[in-house]
Amino acid sequence: MYLADYHIHSTGSPDGKCTMREMAEAAIEKGLQEICFTDHLDTVYWDGRPRSDYDWPSALKQFEEAQACCGDRLVLKLGAEMGEVTQAPDRAEILRQGCPPLDFVIGSVHTSDAKHNWLDLYYIEPHDDAAYYRDVIDGYLSEVKKLAQWGKCNVLGHLTLPLRYINESLGQCMTFDGFMDQVEEIFRVIIPKGIGIEINTNRGNDPLPGEKILRRYREMGGEIITLGSDAHTTEHVGCVIRERQALLRACGFTYFTTFTRRKPEFRPL
Repeated sequence: MYLADYHIHSTGSPDGKCTMREMAEAAIEKGLQEICFTDHLDTVYWDGRPRSDYDWPSALKQFEEAQACCGDRLVLKLGAEMGEVTQAPDRAEILRQGCPPLDFVIGSVHTSDAKHNWLDLYYIEPHDDAAYYRDVIDGYLSEVKKLAQWGKCNVLGHLTLPLRYINESLGQCMTFDGFMDQVEEIFRVIIPKGIGIEINTNRGNDPLPGEKILRRYREMGGEIITLGSDAHTTEHVGCVIRERQALLRACGFTYFTTFTRRKPEFRPL
């Protein structure tokens, strides 16, 4: 079994707690063969200010240190998680052009839409009416579709991200059952483009997305799929990767995907 974690944050992310070297050492301890660092590369800072640069010299220095320490025991890849592209596609292009050669890019949305003033899902508040949560999800998926149409990423990250905050943080029981038409529209955009999705192991909580959506993606011809823990600390590196490989097999997948210089490599499950 080949174990690869393709969604890892270091101190190169505002919410990262550990260096790349520390994350790589944790991956070795947990029996992984490959990891990819995907620090946040967002078009807006988290306080809403526009962003047009990233400290790549520091990131590359960290990556070189991790390579020197762990590169003979672990395959290390350098990627990025590009967020909020649809809010500022012009800045997204500036950020893309400023990147060193990357192995992998996740495209992610962490907000609802303009109608909700780009509500960061992390800050969603309790509400008595489930219609409010459905409206937030609807706005989120409209932005994911725009991201899919932009298409300059390898996979779409954590497709059902609102459930992390609505269910896990607020104790609700929402599903994407009422949004499958929108999900399928997204799949119809990305599959012909060779863009995949990730199964975000969600640090051991419910996978994002879950079995129903994974099966539908496969039924519609989706093949490219990565596994990522979304780890921000060493504790969560590689979290339930083995179990989510088993889930992929149950959903009809026979392989998952890693990347080198943005080209997919298919690994047997």
